[in-house]
Amino acid sequence: MSTLNTLSGTYTIDPTHTEIGFVARHAMVTKVRGQFTEFEGNASTEAGVTNASINLTVQVASVKTGSADRDGHLLSADFFDAATFPVITFTSTRVSATDENTLLVAGDLTIKDVTRAIEIPFEFEGAALDPFGNERVGLSGSVVVNRKDFGLTWNAALETGGVLVSEDITLNFEVSAIKAVEAAADETAADEVVEAAEAEVVEPAPTRAAVEDEPKAEVAQGGFMGWIKKIFAPSNR
Repeated sequence: MSTLNTLSGTYTIDPTHTEIGFVARHAMVTKVRGQFTEFEGNASTEAGVTNASINLTVQVASVKTGSADRDGHLLSADFFDAATFPVITFTSTRVSATDENTLLVAGDLTIKDVTRAIEIPFEFEGAALDPFGNERVGLSGSVVVNRKDFGLTWNAALETGGVLVSEDITLNFEVSAIKAVEAAADETAADEVVEAAEAEVVEPAPTRAAVEDEPKAEVAQGGFMGWIKKIFAPSNR
């Protein structure tokens, strides 16, 4: 059975089977959920979760909350200011396994022009080989951040007290990543294809003209040798 400590190699996030979302409290009484639909990321590690690293880039303009008006407000200068700061990035600074199925990822989260250090605990959901031959791993994690720490300060006061949008935002990650094929395996396969192609190379068949010239050459050679023998034959001395 696979555990975090048995994983090794380079993994690429599969955006079609990964969700990067967030939850905010609205008007102090309910929760609003959203997600980013365009992103890319990768991770690499050696066995035993050594020399591990994770990188993620999110396109801010891909934010979706189920309301076009709200999405537009989030993209404005009141919040993300997507025209000026089009991406959110995360770069790990430390990755460690606290046990066989729990990963603690520390790193720098950059939103707008502000970078803060955060720690995200992840649960290892397992590894599997999909029907297309891809080796997949699953991880899920979440962390609470204060949006004001990243310059997202807009708010509106409520007549009943409190504010329209909570300062604390929960970031949720449901990740499916595919292991990259080892380069060495690719090179070996390529070498095998080349060798097979070379083995199939067949010498070209002689042309008709070449075949027809061979007897003529033999006759010509025989006639000359016959003349030489005739000159130096004992009867001619």
